[in-house]
Amino acid sequence: MLNAATLDAAPPPESPPGEARPGPDPARPHAVVIGSGFGGLAAAVRLGARGYRVTVLERLPSLGGRARVHRQDGFTFDAGPTIVTAPQLFAELWTLCGRRMEDDVTLRPLSPFYRIHFDDGAQFACSGDAAAMRAEVTRLSPGDLAGYEAFMRMSETLCRVGFEELGDQPFGAPRDMLRVLPALVRLGAWRSVHALVARHVRDDRLRAALSFHPLLIGGNPFAASALYGLIAHLERRWGVHWVMGGTGRLVEGLAGLIRGQGGTLRCGAEVAEILLRDGRACGVRLADGATLAADIVVSNADSAWTYRHLLPGLRRRRWTDRRLARARSSMGLFVWYFGTRRRYPAVDHHSILLGPRYRGLLDDIFRRRVLPADFSLYLHRPTATDPAMAPPGADAFYALVPVPHLGAGIDWAREAEPFRRAIARRLSATLLPGLEDAVVTSRVTTPQDFATDLLAYRGAGFGLEPILTQSAWFRPHNRSEEVERLYLVGAGTHPGAGLPGVLSSARILDKVVPHAHALA
Repeated sequence: MLNAATLDAAPPPESPPGEARPGPDPARPHAVVIGSGFGGLAAAVRLGARGYRVTVLERLPSLGGRARVHRQDGFTFDAGPTIVTAPQLFAELWTLCGRRMEDDVTLRPLSPFYRIHFDDGAQFACSGDAAAMRAEVTRLSPGDLAGYEAFMRMSETLCRVGFEELGDQPFGAPRDMLRVLPALVRLGAWRSVHALVARHVRDDRLRAALSFHPLLIGGNPFAASALYGLIAHLERRWGVHWVMGGTGRLVEGLAGLIRGQGGTLRCGAEVAEILLRDGRACGVRLADGATLAADIVVSNADSAWTYRHLLPGLRRRRWTDRRLARARSSMGLFVWYFGTRRRYPAVDHHSILLGPRYRGLLDDIFRRRVLPADFSLYLHRPTATDPAMAPPGADAFYALVPVPHLGAGIDWAREAEPFRRAIARRLSATLLPGLEDAVVTSRVTTPQDFATDLLAYRGAGFGLEPILTQSAWFRPHNRSEEVERLYLVGAGTHPGAGLPGVLSSARILDKVVPHAHALA
């Protein structure tokens, strides 16, 4: 087995030779964006379209944040997001720049979206084909077909209200929450996603298949608000897509849009402090001591990191250290990236292997915060759709396992390799026979890496846990309630984690950030 010998992907290339690109205009108001995750990149595009001169600062050597790319021994591994849902949110960014996304990025719809493998050997293939889904439900639990269809109707309503109507609306004042309270009550938002599903279907396997979606955004299905039941319909309506070449191609495409607007992207530029003048953000100080003046500052850094570390002289009124410590963080993630010398053609692009326990396992992760002996995992095989992600005749994979965040006190320096070996044994005994002898390259990411590399509070994979009392107005606001002209985007603010969430957080800036001409 080879070690992680090669470095992460280099920053996206400059424009092709001969392509004209506008330079920065010092007369335009200046926006500094801290962090180049999808929230930060989308914010930069939107601010550029609204007249700002934009500088994006990324502390890591490559762009993307959680969506950075690992290139190793001829394999390409997306570090984080692996699917695109609601692709119109990306396409809109290209439209703002007078361009077409399909000229830069190729999306390939997937069917099935993913295949769930239950511990008893049963399978459930989830797709956007309504007839195929009815057949899958009937095969698994015939008596639950009517309940399944009732759940999907409810998911459609939740998607219309929770995503289409409220997902890109700012919640900056208590009245914003009061305005939507009747709808939340009507939709039963105080229930959990699992409770919502359990009202409609009886089979425990089907309940797991229809309720696991909050884990995609850091939530416990037994605690996340029933609003997140919208994900089932969101997937059906807009599909699940793979970006040919990997999710990093979207990062490169957005970087190209920003440069085309005359914006600047700087890697290896760590922000040490957000500078204030008369209670307003007026620039940033970098770790090397340099300063950049700004008319507005947008932070795509972890929201807890922003408030705890980037505003050292500020007496915070709401997001104090005490309040942040009492907040509930999402689970952590253990990710094993590996490549094999052989291919596994029978394995889908996305597979979910559920262990023998569902609720008990989630209790261990979210409540008891212990590292259990059993686990469930998500297996990503991009080479099922895109063979170029690996050398000829090889396969690229990543296996993602939900684990407790760093508040559990797990010593990952000691536990990482035994845990990786346990994952390898499980995969070898199920989907990937002979795996342990086939692996030729390997690397792991633990919650400690999320804390060290991505500055994630408690090493949580998705910021705050998406429960009702940490949603909408209860999350850190997109327009900071602590500092004027400071704005937040990304998983740690409203509406939350996942690509649709972080892109929507940037969309909200159009409603809360003044147009550049108002500051000129």
